[in-house]
Amino acid sequence: MAARTKTAKDRPSYRCTECGWQTAKWLGRCPECQAWGTVDEYGGAPAVRTTAPGRVTTSALPIGQVDGRQATARSTGVPELDRVLGGGLVPGAVVLVAGEPGVGKSTLLLDVAAKAADEEHRTLYITGEESASQVRMRADRIKAIHDHLYLAAETDLSAVLGHLDAVKPSLLVLDSVQTVASPEIDGAPGGMSQVREVAGALIRASKERGMSTLLVGHVTKDGAIAGPRLLEHLVDVVLSFEGDRHARLRLVRGVKNRYGTTDEVGCFELHDEGITGLTDPSGLFLTRRAEPVPGTCLTVTLEGRRPLVAEVQALTVDTQIPTPRRTTSGLETSRVQMMLAVLEQRGRISALGKRDIYTATVGGVKLSEPAADLAVALALASAASDTPLPKNLVAIGEVGLAGEVRRVTGVQRRLAEAHRLGFTHALVPADPGKVPPGMKVIEVADMGDALRVLPKSRRREAPREDGERR
Repeated sequence: MAARTKTAKDRPSYRCTECGWQTAKWLGRCPECQAWGTVDEYGGAPAVRTTAPGRVTTSALPIGQVDGRQATARSTGVPELDRVLGGGLVPGAVVLVAGEPGVGKSTLLLDVAAKAADEEHRTLYITGEESASQVRMRADRIKAIHDHLYLAAETDLSAVLGHLDAVKPSLLVLDSVQTVASPEIDGAPGGMSQVREVAGALIRASKERGMSTLLVGHVTKDGAIAGPRLLEHLVDVVLSFEGDRHARLRLVRGVKNRYGTTDEVGCFELHDEGITGLTDPSGLFLTRRAEPVPGTCLTVTLEGRRPLVAEVQALTVDTQIPTPRRTTSGLETSRVQMMLAVLEQRGRISALGKRDIYTATVGGVKLSEPAADLAVALALASAASDTPLPKNLVAIGEVGLAGEVRRVTGVQRRLAEAHRLGFTHALVPADPGKVPPGMKVIEVADMGDALRVLPKSRRREAPREDGERR
């Protein structure tokens, strides 16, 4: 009997797990989204099918008659996390917390689980990366022991679902989603298909039970969340856990939030006894001195909608090498280079080009917004002239290549935060709006005006009343 020829329906097709692009042959790289290793075989060519109408699970209602109380957020017991979540955890919500290894994700979520158990809510903590005894040691260290907090070490999805039936928790913490696999799906744990299946099963269980779920996610070397992009679309909230492992500060940012805004930031301090929220983190970014020091300038940065006072430091040193060093820490190198060029060309400071220059921030904070330009420029000018800036002064503003000082967003919030911390003078662009009582605001149009605050060129003017602008 002659062999049957292979038809188009018998030939396998290939599809990108990231963007859904289809092709008739396998490729190592998807030409649509440029992702490597995401093109997988999924069977023959799809047949055209139609779906007949079926029974509805719940009748459609006018939107005004839908009960919105089911989506009421419940506090996690950690105010800084509640700030980012928009009030707390909503029953049935699935939250993905992603961050680099060692940043403190497991410590924070174990603390959240213990606080939820303390409110008489059954909490289930599933660990796939550590043994149960290791998690118990961490719980002893951060005092997260409670009778309503259940702990299990599992890497099998069916076992995790079995624990849900046995414990019936109101909060599930899974650490992490990349370590759990389904026996019905081919592939190693952490693969595209496995992560998609595990996340889908847990999301269905959360919605059916009204159970809040916290998923820990890994990140790639580029800082993106590991696994298929579909994972971020499936969950309700995506939080990014950031921080330098050599510093105490940790930041939690909202990347996606179906129940609130994404412009809030939670600040935490990681220490030996665990992790605690910081309602006033500006103290971590300042150095308290009796007298001002050359090369330092204070600014107010906005992390989301939260103003934080930060300190910029600069140091210039004579060098004998043909190409002077330019070293930055916590600042964008490109913007520091721009400020050096503006100071040389517009500020007439010619000594910077032949000296080693070091710039840094205090406390591990990273300043990337243009509002810190004026503080960076003044710190460099102060270091070059070896003259300190006046005490209790903050500088806010973006500096252009023409030397002009441009307006930035949230000036009034920045000034209010500086005034709350005891600063009495501020350098800002023109028209800053309402000024806090007792603060003297100096409006500057360009770098020439800003450099006049250095003591050697300070102009003598008649004293003005509190709150008056110059």
